[in-house]
Amino acid sequence: MVETITFEAESRVGVGKGPARQLRRAGRVPAIIYGERKDQQMVSLEARALRRQLTNPRFFSTLCSLEVGGDTIRVLPREVQLHPVSDDPIHADFVRVSAGTTITVEVQVVFLNEDICPGLKRGGVLNVVRREIEVICPADSIPGQLELDLAEADIGDSLHISQMSLPEGVRPTITDRDFTVATISAPSVSVEETDEDEEIEEEVPEAAETTEDAQ
Repeated sequence: MVETITFEAESRVGVGKGPARQLRRAGRVPAIIYGERKDQQMVSLEARALRRQLTNPRFFSTLCSLEVGGDTIRVLPREVQLHPVSDDPIHADFVRVSAGTTITVEVQVVFLNEDICPGLKRGGVLNVVRREIEVICPADSIPGQLELDLAEADIGDSLHISQMSLPEGVRPTITDRDFTVATISAPSVSVEETDEDEEIEEEVPEAAETTEDAQ
């Protein structure tokens, strides 16, 4: 079953800075719904509910249901603008998604079997080239994550998109090359610098004794 986030939304009429400020003071975030060759629809969401969902790293690849005046609009989050100081959401964009729609999303990469990976057990270092991969897939089949198995990876190996098993109907947007997702490099050896400079004792010449002839 496809994961869906539900928001209670309200229609809004006024546009511009003034009405937007009023909404924010009331604890709401102005938002816009567009796509599917329909007119743009102005709505607002509860700021607290949106802020809570923004902590989810998969938010922008998760379908949302906006409940607006008894209607349910299925959308995908496209952009959320944040306040430069407080990081509070101040505006959100959503694109309409209907059954059968094909969309482009970024999906998080998860690495499996790190504990038994030969290269890592020998002290190698996993260098992640792509933490997310942009894919094209049906809106009803957005993968929660893409998995890369490290069970047989050794030091010096480069792991490519071709080594990942993608779900049916999911394909990367980059198709002209077998791009690298991660590498396992040799451990870096830290050479302790030794101070070869020896302390040289400074010889202080002894004062020459003077003999005075006694008269």
